[in-house]
Amino acid sequence: MSADRQWWDDGWSPSDASGMVRVIDSWLVDDGRVRGFGLHAQRFGAACSRFSGPETDGFLRAVAESLPAQGRWFPRVELVETGSRLRLRLWLRPAPPRTATVRLWNSGPDRRSLPAVKGVDLDHLAALRTAALAAGADEALLLSPEGHVLEGSTTSIVWWRGDTLCGPPPGPGLLPGITRALLGELAGQVVPETATPAELSEIPVWTVNALHGIRPVAEGLGRLCEEDLVVAEHWQSRLDSCADHVRRFTDVR
Repeated sequence: MSADRQWWDDGWSPSDASGMVRVIDSWLVDDGRVRGFGLHAQRFGAACSRFSGPETDGFLRAVAESLPAQGRWFPRVELVETGSRLRLRLWLRPAPPRTATVRLWNSGPDRRSLPAVKGVDLDHLAALRTAALAAGADEALLLSPEGHVLEGSTTSIVWWRGDTLCGPPPGPGLLPGITRALLGELAGQVVPETATPAELSEIPVWTVNALHGIRPVAEGLGRLCEEDLVVAEHWQSRLDSCADHVRRFTDVR
């Protein structure tokens, strides 16, 4: 599989960015191993079904069997509207370097049209992240209309109250984060909690996603000290232990 070509559900073609992207999903492949591939497959399939898209099991099974066994990759699968058709597409991309911490920029109330589906608001979130970079941060922080923390432009957000892992309540206003779900399994659960940025000012806050794993927030939310970095790396090691060889997923459902 080549990084300069794309793979549609009906075969290879030269790189082509045409079509309207409706749904996306992506995950880190590190020497053929992936965290939560089955969960990514379920989320992508459920999102595609909302648009009456094609069945995704066979496509994702072929993707799993075709991904490189060496190197770090960040493939993206898409449901794309091309004319009157809905088609499935894979982009194979080298993985960007992992960063250890993250700086957040408060972008104000969330204006996504469909937060629970990854892809619909892709352009809007990309614009927010560009604004965050211009402000000297890494990610945009999204808040509810009431001012409660929701998530970042490409990340879920969780925090620690003592030994209890907490996060925004799941629901239609929140993307079902795969890394958050895996972390919740390791911690026992993610306790739902609504919180404003001010209410998190004195506790450790993390952003979590498939590419970077766990990143403590260094600016813009919560607090960060040396001990917090040590704790985060411990949990990152536990999270990495969840990775399995992607080619073992013969049934992605």
